[in-house]
Amino acid sequence: MGIKEQLTELEDKIAKGLEEAYRKMVMYKRHLKSPVVLSKKGKVIKIDPENIQPTVKYKR
Repeated sequence: MGIKEQLTELEDKIAKGLEEAYRKMVMYKRHLKSPVVLSKKGKVIKIDPENIQPTVKYKR
């Protein structure tokens, strides 16, 4: 296996890990009924976890 294939495989594993971490975070926030807090254009915003999709696909 060449270096290019190894990097592609590693990128796929990282993307899958991020997708799983996101899914777990949304489910955890829903369980606690706690908002998801993030920054958008320098402003802190809170989003109800019920309004967030439980899955996301990262571009590979």
